[in-house]
Amino acid sequence: MPLWQIDIYPAEGQVDREAERTQEEIHELGLHDNLEVDCARSFLIQGDFAHDQAVQLANTLLVDAVTERSVVAIAGQDVLNEPPGDSLTLVNVLPKPGVMDPVAASTIAAAKDIGFNVDAVRTLRKFWISDVEEPVLDAICRRALSNDSVEQVVVGPLEMDQLDVGSAGQFELKTIPIRKLSDPELETLSKEGQLYLTLVEMQTIRDHFESIGRDPTDIELETVAQTWSEHCSHKTLAGRIHYRGPGADGTPEADERQYENMLKETIFAATQTIRKTLGDDDWCVSVFKDNAGVVTFDDKYHVCFKVETHNHPSALEPYGGANTGLGGVIRDPMGTGMGAKPVCNTDVFCFAPPDTDPTGLPPGVLHPRRVMKGVVSGVRDYGNRMGIPTVNGAVYFDRRYLGNPLVYCGNVGIIPVGMEEKEVQPDDLIVAIGGRTGRDGIHGATFSSAELTSESESLSGGAVQIGNAITEKMVLDVLMQARDRGLYNAVTDCGAGGFSSAVGEMGEKLGAEVWLEKAPLKYEGLSYTEIWISEAQERMVLSVPQDSWDELRELCESEGVEAAILGRFAPTGRLQLTYHGNVVGDVSMEFLHDGRPPIIRDAVYHPAPTTAAELPSLDDAGHRDVLLKIMGSLNVASKHWIIRQYDHEVQAGSVVKPLVGPMCDGPSDAAVVKPRLESRRGLVISCGMNPHYGDFDTYHMATSAIDEAMRNAVAVGADPAKIAILDNFCWGYTDRSETLGSLVRAAIACQDMAVTLGTPFVSGKDSLNNEFSYNDSDGNRQTIAIPPSLLISAMGQIDDVAKAITMDAKAAGNAVFLVGETKSELGGSHLLLALDSSGGQVPTVDAVQAKNTFAAVHQAIGGRMIRACHDLSEGGLAVAATEMAMAGGLGMSLNIDAICKKSGLSATEVMFSESNTRFLCEVPSDQADAFAELFAKSAVSATRLGTMDDSGKLEIMTDAGSVLSVTLTDAKAAWLKPLNW
Repeated sequence: MPLWQIDIYPAEGQVDREAERTQEEIHELGLHDNLEVDCARSFLIQGDFAHDQAVQLANTLLVDAVTERSVVAIAGQDVLNEPPGDSLTLVNVLPKPGVMDPVAASTIAAAKDIGFNVDAVRTLRKFWISDVEEPVLDAICRRALSNDSVEQVVVGPLEMDQLDVGSAGQFELKTIPIRKLSDPELETLSKEGQLYLTLVEMQTIRDHFESIGRDPTDIELETVAQTWSEHCSHKTLAGRIHYRGPGADGTPEADERQYENMLKETIFAATQTIRKTLGDDDWCVSVFKDNAGVVTFDDKYHVCFKVETHNHPSALEPYGGANTGLGGVIRDPMGTGMGAKPVCNTDVFCFAPPDTDPTGLPPGVLHPRRVMKGVVSGVRDYGNRMGIPTVNGAVYFDRRYLGNPLVYCGNVGIIPVGMEEKEVQPDDLIVAIGGRTGRDGIHGATFSSAELTSESESLSGGAVQIGNAITEKMVLDVLMQARDRGLYNAVTDCGAGGFSSAVGEMGEKLGAEVWLEKAPLKYEGLSYTEIWISEAQERMVLSVPQDSWDELRELCESEGVEAAILGRFAPTGRLQLTYHGNVVGDVSMEFLHDGRPPIIRDAVYHPAPTTAAELPSLDDAGHRDVLLKIMGSLNVASKHWIIRQYDHEVQAGSVVKPLVGPMCDGPSDAAVVKPRLESRRGLVISCGMNPHYGDFDTYHMATSAIDEAMRNAVAVGADPAKIAILDNFCWGYTDRSETLGSLVRAAIACQDMAVTLGTPFVSGKDSLNNEFSYNDSDGNRQTIAIPPSLLISAMGQIDDVAKAITMDAKAAGNAVFLVGETKSELGGSHLLLALDSSGGQVPTVDAVQAKNTFAAVHQAIGGRMIRACHDLSEGGLAVAATEMAMAGGLGMSLNIDAICKKSGLSATEVMFSESNTRFLCEVPSDQADAFAELFAKSAVSATRLGTMDDSGKLEIMTDAGSVLSVTLTDAKAAWLKPLNW
């Protein structure tokens, strides 16, 4: 069967955009300043057809006839490899064998649909590069043209005459002689086998199999490792911890606690306390027991929310890691209860600065700019292709994210009332629907639980998956129909650990027998263990009554979704695995889920000592310069380059978008979405995070994150009495007592804050061991640990989306009020970062006063007293006022003298303090007195600062004169510049 190669080039007169992008990236990475590059995208197609048919296939499916041209020939012919210019070197970049290639899969399906006998397809990219020295070419290939985790590079003509689509493997049952291993040998097995279990855990496994008189098979050992991994079992947060930390008055180690299950006794306990207080008015439906947290919404539907991380895979392969991170979290609501329909996505990213010097990168680290572009593209493509709007998010920059970028992805779904519970029944069939199983994602769950090193790229490239959003959309369509027809009793997503985790969790209380040879495969040659632990994407596992199978199979066939029976749920209390009739695994569910020894650790925390902020004396011009520097800092600057790549209009329910104002360029505080177009009731989605505060005290970092998520939601109209929150802890290596202590300190803060606010946690996730280790040029071991990073995501509700407001200034002449107390809280502030200064008190939260403030603001919004509202966060009052005026295309004149006198703070502190629980509100002048009276009755500070005007400037003054004057044209230019890519 011939192998055709189809090369696709820009048509005559068309610009080679891919060549321009590649040249730019090579330059940005410091690899070469003036390099000639030409590009083509290519298809290798193995099929039984003639040349004219190959040309027809290219023109019908693969080429845009207006902007592109193609060349078709038998693979390996010189005509395809001739450079378009002299002295150019050909470089071919292909997915590695076994790596998911969605374009190739779609091409096969489309070609067969129109009658072509296509056996296999493989895509590649071709580059012709100016002659350069071999070391430079090698660096360009590795760092700019390819990613070694998932791609291979062939320099020169591609010598291929057929595609390797896999060959049948020989069955061989593998047994691991664990009973005779010493402790050092157990540790070696754990590391080299990528199990990443502790010595105590390995000893427990050894002792268990010693007690039953045999050694484990490889699949049994892998199953235990997946189930016991940090990623799947959250064993650190749920472990026994003896904690010593500062007392309420700051006394070192005055707070001493013993936790049997730290997560259950802090985060979970907060929610249980709140639910008891609510009593019959409890609006939590399902929390911390399913794939996503579920709360009530209206008479017909509940809503659910889940946020996950995909950090380690995104460090190795940014596009694939982020792509499957979003795809995976979308499947969480799909696998919640009997299945929820995804409504909208969120994302939060943490990167090292994109202007990082490429020559100083540690070995094995991708450049932050490349990571950032890949991550954004991965999230963009998956969400857009599934038709789910991405409506809310944030981006944070810190050099400590160099080896470990953080990629948080979230999804909100709606589920009919009464479908929030599920239960596997004895003798139900285990049915997999969706994508086929391949080698992608092997050891993903265990890999994500380990520390990254400079060798991770070569050791764990198989842990990276590539997603196919179109397949997942088809699975979603089938799932919703099957749910409404009552064709299954339970469903879950196939995520970390693959079938191992999905079937193991579903059958935990019952038992399961699995026939591994029944799993549909992408290609031949997979071992039984690879089938079991593969994390190939777009798969769901259903518990199907036997009399429903035929109808489910017919439904799947009608929608082009593959479905296969993998086994049955049997009331044996065991997980029994067979392959072509051979028993390859037999483990008790009790040992699998309850046999892991508890983590027992000490945790201690010492907050950084508080010192006075080092503040220079600044005049009007100095304040202006500092403001522009803050506006142009990466953490404050406009993220429109990212936002505008997302479709936030699809499904037609987005009410308040990520960018607001007349020019749609103001940074919205939160999103408002109508999940049901026939209803005016809405959801409010927001987030809060500030890793800089963790350098001072993780307690105040955590309370500040909750406060920020809450005030962002309240600022657009959410009812603070019905906001659910999610926690995502991303931390360093928690085997160190100090690092673990900082995490426990943050969890205690979450409990304290949530209980006082009456705001329950409904779901969460942790990602630990986010550190990167390498040897420097002197051979010394160096480690880069991320800062403690707690993301709080909030889901609020609004009874009528017509009441929602935005942050952009609305009209000249309206009054401007500052709500909330301003304190001397500059620790971790953008002012001190801009001044390269240190010290200061980290912002704290008065939770009781915060609850009162949120209620008062909500009452004012509900009473139509507020035209625009913006929360004060990064950069404080000066930045919030600038953003508000800028977004509305107006000016603002403020006098802060009253605040300076009341608080005893300098003008600099008042303008740039980042104190929590504050809002800047635009109030119609005829409502100003009523607004002030409402807040006075609520015992909440509301100070009238000035008015909106049409000057196009921000003027801030005291009675002594101007302290800051800046044109909004200059401010916007500074704000747009850093990421205006």
